[in-house]
Amino acid sequence: MGSDDHYPEETPAHPVRVDGFRIDRFAVTNAQFDAFVAATGYVTVAERPLDPALYPGAPPENLAPGSMVFTPTSGPVDLRHLSQWWAWVPGASWRRPEGPGSGIDDRGDHPVVQVAHEDAAAYAAWAGVDLPTEAQWEYAARGGLEGAVFTWGNEPRPAGSILANTWDGPDFPWRSTGESGWSRTAPVGSFPPNGYGLFDMAGNVWEWTDDWWTDRHTDAVPEPCCAPVNPRGGDAEASRDPRQPQFAVPRKVVKGGSFLCADTYCLRYRPAARRPQPVDTGMSHVGFRCVRDDIAPAMPSGAVC
Repeated sequence: MGSDDHYPEETPAHPVRVDGFRIDRFAVTNAQFDAFVAATGYVTVAERPLDPALYPGAPPENLAPGSMVFTPTSGPVDLRHLSQWWAWVPGASWRRPEGPGSGIDDRGDHPVVQVAHEDAAAYAAWAGVDLPTEAQWEYAARGGLEGAVFTWGNEPRPAGSILANTWDGPDFPWRSTGESGWSRTAPVGSFPPNGYGLFDMAGNVWEWTDDWWTDRHTDAVPEPCCAPVNPRGGDAEASRDPRQPQFAVPRKVVKGGSFLCADTYCLRYRPAARRPQPVDTGMSHVGFRCVRDDIAPAMPSGAVC
């Protein structure tokens, strides 16, 4: 688990053990999430007004229900400033991923996005399953290739093949070559599966795990026999962003990268890659899939595992 060759938060590479589990072949789709909402009347975080106490100093217009939407820039920009291509859009939600005027009528087989961690956990509880731990997710993503850089091996495009929905070309975030055929999400299963038969464990959308964020992994143990079993992340308090102490929002680990991962900017469509995501914030490129630790009765109609 982890990597010593890429970003600091992935270090150190270390052995862990996980008990057997089952995991969704695909990320949860719009159609499946719609079945959950229809059955329960659930209202997502992005569809509820924000609590002003949690966002001191925020303009009132930004406290309306909404979510974070990616918008390509008109030309090259300073990549240190994410606000140039991310914007809070009132009215954006899983039903309207890019805000008012957008929709999912023709995206039933695309991964649901604009879901906060609470929304993903609510779906999992309804379906009688769980969100994966980071260790479960990473083990599954590797597809049996221990230590490989990508879910399919060590080359980003072996023999020129495009194996994941990521940003095409070096000109992020303003110009994509379109080689993959998709400018945003793709239908689940549009690219080849990994060695375990799992689709989109690289690219398309980041996926929620149930582990609290830590800035690095724990140190490796000296002997393989002592590797931690079913490890979990830190705690909610420690997961908060120390650079923004005014925002008391803890963060969970998301994995897998997305359609916005550009090799020149965010080489994170790898099993070891990880990123912190505030639990209350859905985005254009964040979805989820579920796991089950045992064999249980059939799930509700519309659910999947």
